[in-house]
Amino acid sequence: MSTMAYRSTASRLGLYTAVALVTMGVSGVVLALVFRGPGELRAIVVSGLVALAAQLAAFVIARHAVGDNVIAGWGLGVGLRFVVLAVYAFVVVGALALPQSAALLSLVTFLFVSTLVEPPFLKP
Repeated sequence: MSTMAYRSTASRLGLYTAVALVTMGVSGVVLALVFRGPGELRAIVVSGLVALAAQLAAFVIARHAVGDNVIAGWGLGVGLRFVVLAVYAFVVVGALALPQSAALLSLVTFLFVSTLVEPPFLKP
């Protein structure tokens, strides 16, 4: 990969991370107003961290894994998100004793809103 391409990707990743953090933060505040029970705020925070990690990994995959075929890269990223959701639902939520509704709805919300803002950053 050339130095220019690396800088472009790093710049896009930084901007995407900032935009994703803002959208996830706003969503997290709204979710915290809805889910007010014991442990639910913790579930929202953990879901946010998991979603951010998954989104950044999916973004890098979409930018690099398949070269110029952004749609194929985006598809791989979608697959990664589904795997993360499944592992989170069947392993992490129980292992951390998180409230299921708050944990799963917040993860899905974070993944959804940060996926919506992703396309402009994936353009070649």
